[in-house]
Amino acid sequence: MNQRARIVMSDDEVAELLRDSRKLQLGTINPDGTPHMVTMFYGLVTGRIAFWTYAKAQKRRNIERDPRVSCLIETGDDYFELRGVLVYGTARLIDAPAEVLDVGMEVTKRMAGLPEDGPADELRGYVEHTGRKRVAYVVEPTRVVSWDHRKLTAPASA
Repeated sequence: MNQRARIVMSDDEVAELLRDSRKLQLGTINPDGTPHMVTMFYGLVTGRIAFWTYAKAQKRRNIERDPRVSCLIETGDDYFELRGVLVYGTARLIDAPAEVLDVGMEVTKRMAGLPEDGPADELRGYVEHTGRKRVAYVVEPTRVVSWDHRKLTAPASA
């Protein structure tokens, strides 16, 4: 088995990393074709990455023009601790106010470090206020690449 095959994460491991992480690096495409990279807090909607942004943000303008995105979630400091997931996909716009609020609540709970079933009532006013100027997106994955370098320290299977 080659090294790349050894470090691929299972679907369950990918889902766990997405569930347990809070931030991602979002890549969109600028008008001149260069990458536009930003760090975003995110939530999960039916297991898919979801995020929100101000309606006038550069990332929104980029996504309107070309909805292809890359989302990188990585953890670990040393080489043999690195784990990550790179989701290539299409950002699907959510602009219905109730659905934007739902995504905003997921993102804000994660940003605040609260559990999924955490005290949403205290956050709702903030999310409703800031959500008036925002749109949300769900990333429909087209390809997922993963790695877990911790597996390199385990003996290779025959």
